[in-house]
Parts: sequence; C-alpha cells; structure tokens
Amino acid sequence: MAGERPGGPLTAFDARVLGTDVLSPGDRASVHALFGVCYRQADHAYLERSLATLSHVALAFSGTTLAGFALGDVRVMDLPRLPDTVVHLGGLGCTAPAFRRRGLFGALEDLTYVDPGCLPEHSRMLIAGRVAHPASMMMARRFPSVVPRRGVPPGAWHREVGVAIAAAYGVHAFDAATFVCIGDGASIGYPVIDVEAQPEAWDLFAPVDRDRGDALLTIAWTPDAPDGW
Repeated sequence: MAGERPGGPLTAFDARVLGTDVLSPGDRASVHALFGVCYRQADHAYLERSLATLSHVALAFSGTTLAGFALGDVRVMDLPRLPDTVVHLGGLGCTAPAFRRRGLFGALEDLTYVDPGCLPEHSRMLIAGRVAHPASMMMARRFPSVVPRRGVPPGAWHREVGVAIAAAYGVHAFDAATFVCIGDGASIGYPVIDVEAQPEAWDLFAPVDRDRGDALLTIAWTPDAPDGW
C-alpha cells in the first residue's frame, strides 16, 4: 500500500483502506451519502456495482465527517501482448466540497494500490480509470502514454488493451474507437464540480452520453510504456 508523505494531503485526516467486502454498514452509508452530495441524480445502484467489482475503498475522515473516498483494485492480468501485467483499476471517487483542492482524491486513489499478495516482480504498471468530466482527466494527462489523447485515434494495440480493461470493469459495452464505456441506459449521475474546463478539453467527451450512463475509459503506463506502445 502506498504510504503518505509527511505533510501530504492525508495528514489532516483519519485515513484508512478497507476491503469493499468488509465495509461496515455505517461506512457504506457515509459513502453513499457523499456520492449523493457530489453527483446530481446519483445512481446508487451503480455505486453498489462498483463496490462489488473493485476490491478496496480508501476513506478519509475529518472527525466523524467523511471528507472523501476512492475505490480501486490491483490485479495481475494477461493483457494482449502483455502477459502478467500489474493493473491498477481506479474507481469512483468523491471529495466533499469543503475539502476540495487539497489533492485529497489523488492521495486516496494512491492508497488503493494494495498488493493482493501475488504480484510478480514488476517495474511497470498500467493505470486505468473511468472519467465523466475533463477535470477528472487532469491526472491522466500527466502521463505521456495516456490513451485516449485528443486528436490521436487509439491504435490497434491500444484498442485491444482497452477492450480487456473495459471487460475487467464489467462495463455494459465498449467502443474501442472512442474509448467510451457505454452505459446500460441509466445515468450514473452528473458530477457537481466547479472546475472550469477549456472548450477543447471536451473533444474527447463528445461521444459520451451521460444520460445513457457513459464514461470515458483512460489507460496509462507508469513509469513508462512498453516498446511499441
């Protein structure tokens, strides 16, 4: 599990990481409540499916108040042309309005890098996530290997890996040409966010139908991409 650096975003909080299968009724209720604050028309059934799919949830409390949470999972997957690849599946995360702009979500997401006890020796990891707003792409854009990229259609290998990762998330359907995870017809919800995005940042989201429950899949390599990526 990733450690928190001295003076980092989590030092002011009581932070913990739990298996989603042992989440207490009280903590589960707090996660649902915060989801409802951060998303208009929040689909709580979607949150329950996410809790069932991903293995860990990181929580940050300020006193008895849940300041933020993030879901995540680490798996070893045989990806196309990449056997035994360590993959971090990032999941839904929310930060309460009073605690935003402190780097809390990124710090919580880091805490979900929990070694399941069977990880091979590795120097490279694939990081994946599903995003609904350009602001959520900010972290992914830091990686030169990120797919999708504005103005750059995914290549054949990108699409093959995208299909495998979408399947790991259990998405309803996946469009490999646009990297859109196609919803089942019900909206996940609409993020309540006060971050302005440049008009061009929305280009990748043009095919995303939020009313249908769509999201954009992102994948990137750390610390670097395999040859030919």
